[in-house]
Amino acid sequence: MEDEMTREVPAELQIFMNHIYELKKGVRYMALLTMGCQYRDFAVRRLENNGISYLVQEVSERKINLFFGKAECMDVIRRIVIRPLNKLSAEEDFIIGAMLGYDICQQCVRFCDRKPSAETA
Repeated sequence: MEDEMTREVPAELQIFMNHIYELKKGVRYMALLTMGCQYRDFAVRRLENNGISYLVQEVSERKINLFFGKAECMDVIRRIVIRPLNKLSAEEDFIIGAMLGYDICQQCVRFCDRKPSAETA
């Protein structure tokens, strides 16, 4: 049976709060969440209240990408994420994926799919 708290909190915010929990526990160093703009103020306030570094990237009128985590990681993200994520180089995409803790072998496959080898170029 679903409890009342879970029903009232949108899934995007449940995921967001879980990411904060994992950051505080040291399970992850940073997170990326694409969420509705209507949750931006809540999320930013929560991150600031918890002393968590963040970067907001506009995706559309209705969506944002919210990167957040350790200050060292966010310093790198601020240098890389200077354009839409789909416009990043294969190298930039690889770095961000690795920083987010994505499966490194899958990141290697993704990189090779996006970047032709020197032999085929």
